[in-house]
Amino acid sequence: MATKHEQILNYIEELPIGSKISVRLIAKDLNVSEGTAYRAIKEAENIGFVSTIERVGTIRIEKKKKENIEKLTYAEVVNIVDGQVLGGRSGLHKTLNKFVIGAMKLEAMMRYTEKGSLLIVGNRVKAQEKALNAGAAILITGGFDTTDHVKQLADRYELPVISCSYDTFTVAAMINRAIYDQLIKKEIIIVDDIYTPLDETYILNEGDTIEKWYQLNNQTKHSRYPVIDNDKRVVGIVTSKDIIGKPENLKIDKVMTKQPISVQTTTSLASAAHTMVWQGIELLPVVDEQNIFQGVITRQDVIKGLQNNQRQPQIGETIDDIVQKQLHYDSDLFTYTTEVTPQMTNQLGSLSYGVFASLITEVVNQILKQQKTGDMVIENISIYYMKPVQIGSHLTIVPQILELGRKFAKVDVQVLSNDELAGKAMVMTQFINR
Repeated sequence: MATKHEQILNYIEELPIGSKISVRLIAKDLNVSEGTAYRAIKEAENIGFVSTIERVGTIRIEKKKKENIEKLTYAEVVNIVDGQVLGGRSGLHKTLNKFVIGAMKLEAMMRYTEKGSLLIVGNRVKAQEKALNAGAAILITGGFDTTDHVKQLADRYELPVISCSYDTFTVAAMINRAIYDQLIKKEIIIVDDIYTPLDETYILNEGDTIEKWYQLNNQTKHSRYPVIDNDKRVVGIVTSKDIIGKPENLKIDKVMTKQPISVQTTTSLASAAHTMVWQGIELLPVVDEQNIFQGVITRQDVIKGLQNNQRQPQIGETIDDIVQKQLHYDSDLFTYTTEVTPQMTNQLGSLSYGVFASLITEVVNQILKQQKTGDMVIENISIYYMKPVQIGSHLTIVPQILELGRKFAKVDVQVLSNDELAGKAMVMTQFINR
C-alpha cells in the first residue's frame, strides 16, 4: 500500500497543468498533516512537477523531458529575474521557445515576436499589446507597471506579463546564463539514460523459492537478480554465491542480501560508477523518487555510458572542459603545462582550490590512460600543499606513478610555478576494467 507521501505525489502529478497548490488545501483534501504535505510538495518541486514563485504561490507545471531541458517555463523566468507577475498567472506553466529584446522600432520588433516567445521590453504599452495579440508573453524591465488593458489581455490569453527591476541587458544575460546552465545539465549522463527498464529485467519476488532462481538462470544465464516485494520495492539481491548448497524449496528471502545499495534514476553515471567500484558491485537496482523498482544498471552499462559520453559542440563549457583544453603534454619531460586564465581564478585573482583539484584530476586521468585501457574512478585526492598562484602564471605539473596495479593506482603530483613548488597532492584511483 502506498504511503501518505506517495499518495500526495500521485495526487499532485494528476492535477491539471497550471493548477495552484497549497500546503493547507492538500492537507485538508488528503487528510494528512501540513508537515507531510509540505515535504511532498518540496519533493514534487525537486522532481519538476511544480514550481514555487514568490507572490504567486506554487503551481503545477509540465515536467520537461531531458531533450527539452534547455527551454524555460515562464515560471522559471520569474524566479531567474526575481520578477513580479502583473497578469496572465494561469499561463506561467507554459514553455517559451525564444526571447526577443524590444530595442527597435515597433514594426521591426513585431517581425521577430511570435507565439511562444517572450518580449523583453521597457515601458512601451503599444508594443506590449501587440506582443500579447501575437501570442507572446511580456517581461517589462526597469520595474515599470503596465496598464489595466494589458493586464486584461494577459489574463484573457493566459500569457504572463512579468515586471522586474533589472535593465534589459542584465535580464537577457541572466536568462542566457540560465539556459547555458541547463545545457550543461542536459549532457550530464544519468542513470535514467542508460539503465535496463523493468519490462526488460528479470526479477524475483520475496516469496519465490531458490528453484525459481535456477529457472531464471537456465533461461537468461544471469547469476544476479533483484528481489522485490508486492509493492514493487527492492528488498534484496540474490546471487549464485547466496544459493550454492541450499535446498531448492528454501525461500529467496532467507538467503538474499537484504537492504541492497540502489541508485535513483536521477543519479549521475559518475556516482553510480564510483559506488560499483568502491563496493565491488556488478549490478545495482534502480528506483524512482518514491523508491519503487524501475530496473537495473550493470557494470557493462556504466562502461558503455562512459565510452559514449562525447560532448556536443553546442554544449556550454564547464571548468573541467577549460582545464582539459588548456593542458599541454611534453612527452620528452613527461610533464604538463598550462596557464592560469581568468575563468580559473577566485575573487582574489588567484588559482581557485576547485580548479587546482580539477587540474590534478585531469593530469592523473591522462597519465594513467597511457598505462591502462580501463576507465578511471577517483577514490581519494589529498592536497598537502597549495600556495596562491596569480592570474597569468604558467604552471608545470609533474605526475609520478608510485603504484600501479590491476585495479588501482597511486599517483604523486607536484605543481610548479616559475620553477617553485606551488602545490602537491596524492591521488588514489580505481579502474573499471572493460
